[in-house]
Amino acid sequence: MAEHPVAETCLLARISGRVQGVCFRHYTQVEANRLGLRGWVRNVAEGGVEVCFAGPEVQITMMKRWLQQGPSYASVEHVAYSEATLPESCNSFSIRY
Repeated sequence: MAEHPVAETCLLARISGRVQGVCFRHYTQVEANRLGLRGWVRNVAEGGVEVCFAGPEVQITMMKRWLQQGPSYASVEHVAYSEATLPESCNSFSIRY
């Protein structure tokens, strides 16, 4: 009996608030790896953070919940989501500089 592949969701999150200089990228990578997600996180020039993440719906929901708060020193004001697509070659979660 062949296994059916698990459907993946991919989102791009734009997070604003006090999210730079508080290890947001590092802890986002730790959380994404804990959840088994693929993707990346990076700072943006306007002072926010972008996170592109893909995985099963349950883990996506858990990551969205985590992003609403972020690490302890962060102060998340707003998170905006849009649909995204990761290349198939993206097999891990990385910090982009």
